[in-house]
Amino acid sequence: MKIYGRNAVSEAIKSGKTIDRLVVQEGLRDANANSIINEAKNAGIKIFFRDKTALDRECPPRARHQGFLAEVTDFEYSELDDIFAYAEERGEPPFIVILDGVEDPHNLGSVLRVAECAGVHGVLIPRHRSVSVNDTVVKVSSGASAYVRVAKVTNINDAIAELKTRGVWVYAADMDGDDLYSTDLKGAIAFVIGGEGKGVKRLTRELCDGVVSIPMFGHVNSLNASVAAAVVIYEKVRQSAK
Repeated sequence: MKIYGRNAVSEAIKSGKTIDRLVVQEGLRDANANSIINEAKNAGIKIFFRDKTALDRECPPRARHQGFLAEVTDFEYSELDDIFAYAEERGEPPFIVILDGVEDPHNLGSVLRVAECAGVHGVLIPRHRSVSVNDTVVKVSSGASAYVRVAKVTNINDAIAELKTRGVWVYAADMDGDDLYSTDLKGAIAFVIGGEGKGVKRLTRELCDGVVSIPMFGHVNSLNASVAAAVVIYEKVRQSAK
């Protein structure tokens, strides 16, 4: 869906809607335009600057885009309470995946697919500087995005602190941690998966109850975020099934 006009675009950014692409007319320098652009940058939204003719072509005839057009994906996010309620409904201890700055939509889509197959109750993603559930994510997830509860949180570290107060053990999947297969993963568990190339942030790692590592035997010492997520998720599933 395309929305256009300064007020409409600004409100979409403030409300946390999933904006796949923001097109801004080149040369805008007024305070209002700069404010909207800064809001978009702070939200980690990709901005494309084009001439007025390009925006005119993308909008309906005689539409007043005012130099701003956004493509929005219609996806309904959940709240953390919804995830806990779903776990309770199923009579299971909460099982949650937290993505710390994953920016590739293919990775998010793959994680959602694995999460749905493995019975994960919900996935947490940051509100800013992280990929949202866009059309690419929906496609890559092969329909899983319609079933997995995804919650956007303002601050990952605050979310971890809340999970711990609610009885969930939080483990970062990162290098130099305890052996994944020797760690007791039964009960209420959340895994933190780091973003591409950066891993789990230092402070986030320190807030976790522990760090688990996947054994590596080759020359490459890291896995793609979605692959790492699949390995740790299914080790939890294996232990829980015993």
